Amino acid sequence: MHRRTLLGALAAGAVAAHLPLAARAETPEVWEVAIGPADAKVTLTEYASYTCPHCANFHAKVFKDLKRDYIDTGKIRFVYREVYFDRYGLWAAMVARCGGEMRYFGIQDLLYSQQREWSSAGDPVAIVEALRKIGLTAGLTKEQLDACLSDGAMAEAMMAKFQKDAEADKIDSTPSLVINGEKYSNMSYADLKAILDKKLAE
Repeated sequence: MHRRTLLGALAAGAVAAHLPLAARAETPEVWEVAIGPADAKVTLTEYASYTCPHCANFHAKVFKDLKRDYIDTGKIRFVYREVYFDRYGLWAAMVARCGGEMRYFGIQDLLYSQQREWSSAGDPVAIVEALRKIGLTAGLTKEQLDACLSDGAMAEAMMAKFQKDAEADKIDSTPSLVINGEKYSNMSYADLKAILDKKLAE
């Protein structure tokens, strides 16, 4: 979806949920979601959407093992880049980022594990409320969530970063994995492990 179209959809949903979009004078920074050593020999970048069932499956069946075996051990650096194919994915990402870098992956777990419930909650108002409940469960306040979900400048900056990154890496589906600059499609943990071990041994 074109950025202007998506932002229009975001605005419509926010107004419907009584969360008017707020403007900023400055362009906000969209920090890179990353864990693992910055100087790791191998960097794995995942492009994923919070409304993508295959992405939820990847995080349920692959990411936990990947984190245990390669990220927590310092073997690789993992970068997570949000893809916004629809407004609900953008709203979910705004809630995840609302908790800051320290809470991001905890909120991410909730968004993926409860994806079916919140993404099918109904109209935009119901989906916003379902996302807000996830944020509250993660320890965010109502005021924090209101501020994050109504931040129009941040929404636009997030879209701009997504479009720039996706174009650079030629991303057209999710989940997509980029390992040391080489793009791969979704795969099992066994297949991913084989690729990572080969690159680590090079």
